[in-house]
Amino acid sequence: MEIAILSDTHGRYATVEKALALLQTRKVHVVLHCGDIDDAETVWLFQGFTTHFVFGNCDTERLSLRQAIHGIGETLHEPYGQLELSGRRIAWVHGDDARLLRELETCGRFDYVFYGHTHQAEQHRRGPTLVANPGALHRAKVKTLALLDLDAGRLETVVVE
Repeated sequence: MEIAILSDTHGRYATVEKALALLQTRKVHVVLHCGDIDDAETVWLFQGFTTHFVFGNCDTERLSLRQAIHGIGETLHEPYGQLELSGRRIAWVHGDDARLLRELETCGRFDYVFYGHTHQAEQHRRGPTLVANPGALHRAKVKTLALLDLDAGRLETVVVE
């Protein structure tokens, strides 16, 4: 099973649509969004995907975002998300709260911790945990998302063109 991790969409509809088309081509149906969604219209683009959202520091219209997430039947996690999929424990957060991100990285409870905020793709290990930023779909020289193959334990950064 593959899942997608993306962040910092900032209401850039055309880029989000390209990213979601790429996911459809790859038959990826589960998406973790690491925040900075920006507006309710962006949320509606995720209709048809199983999407788990967290808020970012630029998500100021939280009531309309909550309504849109509810409207497409998906899930908002606060202040961070956590799931177990295919036996893998996953957490994700926006990353603007450095204390919370550090706590998730070092607690040892997760196989993967994902975050956004910096608009730069990167990954590193913190003990047993792979910590990664999928990059951003806005304000990044190269727009990227991440795909995690849960069965193989492989994380791939994918360019969205």
